[in-house]
Amino acid sequence: MVHQTMNKSSTSAPSASSTITHTARLLLICAAILGGCATRMQEPEAPASTPVAPSVPAAKTTTPNVKLQGNARWVEAAWSELPGWGDDKLLEFWPALLRSCTRPAPGWARLCAEAALTAPGDEMEARLWLMQRLKPWRVESSSGETDGLATGYFEPQIDATRRPRGDSRIPVLAPPADLATRRPYFTRREIESGQAGAQKPIAYVADTIELLAMQIQGSGRMLVTEPDGRTQLRRLAFSGQNDQPYQSIGKLLQDRGELRDASWPAIRDWARQNPSKLNEVLWSNPRYVFFREEPLPDPELGPRGSQGVPLTPGRSVAVDKTVVPLGTPIWLDTTQPRTATPLRRLAMAQDVGGAITGAVRLDYFWGWGAEAEEQAGRMKQGLRMWVLWPR
Repeated sequence: MVHQTMNKSSTSAPSASSTITHTARLLLICAAILGGCATRMQEPEAPASTPVAPSVPAAKTTTPNVKLQGNARWVEAAWSELPGWGDDKLLEFWPALLRSCTRPAPGWARLCAEAALTAPGDEMEARLWLMQRLKPWRVESSSGETDGLATGYFEPQIDATRRPRGDSRIPVLAPPADLATRRPYFTRREIESGQAGAQKPIAYVADTIELLAMQIQGSGRMLVTEPDGRTQLRRLAFSGQNDQPYQSIGKLLQDRGELRDASWPAIRDWARQNPSKLNEVLWSNPRYVFFREEPLPDPELGPRGSQGVPLTPGRSVAVDKTVVPLGTPIWLDTTQPRTATPLRRLAMAQDVGGAITGAVRLDYFWGWGAEAEEQAGRMKQGLRMWVLWPR
């Protein structure tokens, strides 16, 4: 997927046996991270009658291991550096890991084979498994900057008809036959005004701004009405683009003073209030995305990302693959849009994006539906991130 950015529980008092088990597991984890959880034993105080000369401990200087990765660097870190590491629900992460392991990153084949045979019984087992086999590395810019940017994306859904009908007359296009022979291809304005080559419509929609959202995200769901009246849910997957530059219409509207908030919900509201200006604004972005239609056998899975595996809401991210190889677990430390509450969790690098470049940079996949669209459209948060790599 290529895109431009944009349980009930009950509680009771723990039994003695469960406390012992939990403690034993914690000790195992401490051993696994080579003392990362160790506490310092207090030295017995010297008797008051025995003066003790102050000692000056020898200065310890340690140089962490550093790996250069694209225009970034990975710096070896301790598990204790990962904010909230002990609180994540790692059983929710496990399916995303297994999906990535069907196409393992270089150096991951052995661990992925082992993961495929592993079914953690609880969060502690999953955490211990990861800590015994992986090592955290802090991602920094080449100059040592650790702060970056997290944005969000989602999978839109649009109503469509198989043939032009009523208001549904805007075509959703497959790649034209001459796309590969002309680079760059015609602009958005030329394509939409009929100046380009022969078109290959997949279906027709009524809302051009919703089609633009799907083109920006790179894929989406289409609830299509067939000529016989049947409806079916299908997926529109990225299948090419016209090699024209991408221009943000949100930034354009801000520069013109028509918007203060360039989030996607605000852009959509502006478009619906200003239909006479819409084409001129849309055509300021010459980029055009073409789709292919695919079946949607499991509505609970997202589209295939650039790694070639289905995306998992809340557990898949898009990255700069020169910095983080696809198929790598990432610990992210950011915040929720709107509420600014901490968002700290383990996700898999499974996608890329045209605007996702640089060291500490990712796009967080929220899923589909109205809430995912709202969250993704407003997400522009500070970020720190760590990659987990085999020992």
